[in-house]
Amino acid sequence: MISHMRMFALLFLAAAPVHAQVAVPISVTGREEIALEQGATTPSHGINISFAYLNETGWSREEIRPAVAQLARILEQCGVTLKSAELVQVDAPARFRDFLTPISRQLAAALQLAKPTVYFVAGTRQSPAFDAEAIGRGNSRTRPELADTVWVTRGTRDLGIALAHELAHVLMDSGEHSGEPGNLMREDTAPGNTRLSAGQCAQLRGTGAANGLLKLP
Repeated sequence: MISHMRMFALLFLAAAPVHAQVAVPISVTGREEIALEQGATTPSHGINISFAYLNETGWSREEIRPAVAQLARILEQCGVTLKSAELVQVDAPARFRDFLTPISRQLAAALQLAKPTVYFVAGTRQSPAFDAEAIGRGNSRTRPELADTVWVTRGTRDLGIALAHELAHVLMDSGEHSGEPGNLMREDTAPGNTRLSAGQCAQLRGTGAANGLLKLP
């Protein structure tokens, strides 16, 4: 059953160049649980994920929900099920609507959402620019607030597959890609690229569990 509640909060952020606390109006304007069908096989691990989309970025719950369902189906091949998937609607000033490390660190620190977290933003101001970016433990040492997060822009194609691809990077804590035809971890996401090998699944489960992102049922 889907529940929905609205809440508003004034969150305080520390601006990076100064030590003073600056009030920034970031509002969590809605929360709901995405109801997912249980797969046919018994999972070995479960995962709880937060999906946050910012207002005025072009994203909507109607677009995100089926992509999350596709993500769940792809993870099933590794024995991983989405135990819970919370969809969080966020209102924030315009500067937070694109991914940029110093600004996005502030957003993540203020919201304190359960991880792993997927953020849906308008675009990116990073260089080089990627449609979607995964940040695991290995590439977050200088930006710890962003560990175990994925940032998805409006330019992202094949959304459900892209979510699975980026989340797999986070769970495996690896930026490695595959050249194998049909593999989810090919550099470019595409409708036919959804398969993970037995070795990739083992790495995903082992590293994800070691980092506290996957739980036994």
